[in-house]
Amino acid sequence: MANLIEVEGLVKVYPDGTRAVDDVSFEVAEGELFGFLGPNGAGKTTTIRILVTLLPKSSGSARVAGVEVDTDPETVRRTIGYAAQFIGVDDDLTGLENLVLQGQLHGMPAAEARRRADELLEIFALVPAADKRARAYSGGMRRRLDLAQSLVHQPPLLFLDEPTTGLDPQTRNALWQHLEELNQEGTTIFLTTQYLEEADRLCKRLAIIDNGKIVVTGSPKELKEEIGGDVVTLTLPEDAGDEVLRRATAALSELPGAGEPSTFDHSLSITVKNAGAALSDIVRRLDDAGVPVAQLALSSPTLDEVFLRHTGERMRVETLNDRASSSMSQVMGGRRRR
Repeated sequence: MANLIEVEGLVKVYPDGTRAVDDVSFEVAEGELFGFLGPNGAGKTTTIRILVTLLPKSSGSARVAGVEVDTDPETVRRTIGYAAQFIGVDDDLTGLENLVLQGQLHGMPAAEARRRADELLEIFALVPAADKRARAYSGGMRRRLDLAQSLVHQPPLLFLDEPTTGLDPQTRNALWQHLEELNQEGTTIFLTTQYLEEADRLCKRLAIIDNGKIVVTGSPKELKEEIGGDVVTLTLPEDAGDEVLRRATAALSELPGAGEPSTFDHSLSITVKNAGAALSDIVRRLDDAGVPVAQLALSSPTLDEVFLRHTGERMRVETLNDRASSSMSQVMGGRRRR
């Protein structure tokens, strides 16, 4: 199966010296739903903006549908759909008018753009609001309209930059279902996200990216299986000091089949083979070491454990307000540089 995206040694350095993307290489096959999972500032948006021809790369190679993005951007743009991190609909137009306009901007005849707009309004459950101005839409409706805009010209490749940030759980689940259906119908999707559950459910294969570098690539199932056991998470009382945490780490590290422990805040996690059978031994060792326990939990590995294993820290998920403030600072900074 052909690759629709091929990236080799991609680097992006901003004028202030920030190395946002640092020697990134990956490929996305036709028909895949591929994800970039990482915290804000990891390099996800920079990478996607290079691939959709909105940002020049510093070095390396980036090809979309066999075309270098910086030598033939027009061909790339005709091939792809793109929904950015922040919603880009015209508030003064109705939902129908937004979609028809997008179709005409892509060179579609008016009748064909209207037919496609009606089809998308049905798919995204926006028919009742088709003739309402977009400013009257809820956040979830605006996100669905934004996604519909990126699909008007029926692109074989769709780029989505954190499409569910700020959505309520019900709307997020509905959007996940739409994306799964699109992918099943043959649309290749490149998705960036900071949500572990989103990456786990949607992505057939993903790359975890942090500080501009890809740290590991694989299917969610493969990555979780590499953890090699159950996850034991010990939470200490808030008043427990570093000495208590040290004793807890030493006690659990001596368990048969235990992996390397990781500490964070007042907690410690460690992978243990057959942790359920070892539970009584775990409790005994902690008691012998004089370690007070606020909570002790056993769980199957998650992508958070995968991220922790490869980066040494938990996933950092920011709120929408934090992200909007950060992005506005970047925009203003970009204007000053120009």
